[in-house]
Amino acid sequence: MEVLARLMAAIVFYTCLPIPAKWVGDFRIVARFAPSIGLFIGGLLGLMDCGLQAIQMPVLTRSVVIVLAWVGITGGLHLDGAMDTADGLAVTDPKRRLEVMSDSATGAFGAMTAIALLLLKTAALTDLSTQRWLLLMLVAGWGRWGQQVAIARYPYLKPTGKGAFHQSAIRSFQETLPSLGMLLGLSAIPALVHPSNIDLSLLLILGGGAIALFIPAWFHRKLGGHTGDTYGAVVEWTEAWLLVLLTLA
Repeated sequence: MEVLARLMAAIVFYTCLPIPAKWVGDFRIVARFAPSIGLFIGGLLGLMDCGLQAIQMPVLTRSVVIVLAWVGITGGLHLDGAMDTADGLAVTDPKRRLEVMSDSATGAFGAMTAIALLLLKTAALTDLSTQRWLLLMLVAGWGRWGQQVAIARYPYLKPTGKGAFHQSAIRSFQETLPSLGMLLGLSAIPALVHPSNIDLSLLLILGGGAIALFIPAWFHRKLGGHTGDTYGAVVEWTEAWLLVLLTLA
């Protein structure tokens, strides 16, 4: 029951879904469940996509609805972080970047980043005609494994920031390996179901892992570490670029 309560806490932290307070456990280790919550979010989106397909909604409209629902389920938590991060990186003075990222007002670069992310996801989803339910799950899962990598490998730049407690939940890269193993296994499903899908599984395994490692490293290079905002940016950009990569299959 304790594990279930912690899982409920992770759902409350990472989504806007209504969970009774008596079901919710300790929030301090929610980051350990992040990839699982990604799979859960992707599963909900996949079910919605299958329902919309069943009523013969055109694929472009369906993709727009799914991307908007994606933002809605998370409450824009990660998208907001991506926008704040973009505004901070736009500042030429490195010493002011964290200050700008803490400002709740959205700047021009933040707005452009949101538009770019939503367009990339919508366009890529439109080009993915089969197994969308599984791809939505895995893309959301890989995005949150990237967040775990950022937590485990790089320093947190604001000791009193809202995301500082994640550092105690994931203290080393080894603690991300259970989630990695789960994602690798699920990513192999297309090839196991039919050998002709091996290119898709390879893109999920190699592309998902590479993107989820590269993006946290890139933000670390630019900022010297991570914040709660960059954790969200890692999720959003990993999801977007992995979707784009999958269109090659």
